Amino acid sequence: MDVRKLVGSNARRYRIAAGLSQEEVGVRMGVDRAHVGLIERGEQNATLLTIWSLCEALNIRPQALFDESEYPADDRKSQ
Repeated sequence: MDVRKLVGSNARRYRIAAGLSQEEVGVRMGVDRAHVGLIERGEQNATLLTIWSLCEALNIRPQALFDESEYPADDRKSQ
């Protein structure tokens, strides 16, 4: 799995679990909702500062965004 898609997919999963909209996460991060959407779809190459800000907005640790355990091994091989 492409690391951008991995981070984005995990971000979306944690956002939904927290009951937050993309708009709410964007406000917490100080970015536009569209930027959050780009990250979640794996279309944005997020910087370390963006990842940190996203984790603070979602109240998670950075390693949670890189967790591959939710994805089949076949998806992980195509990085």
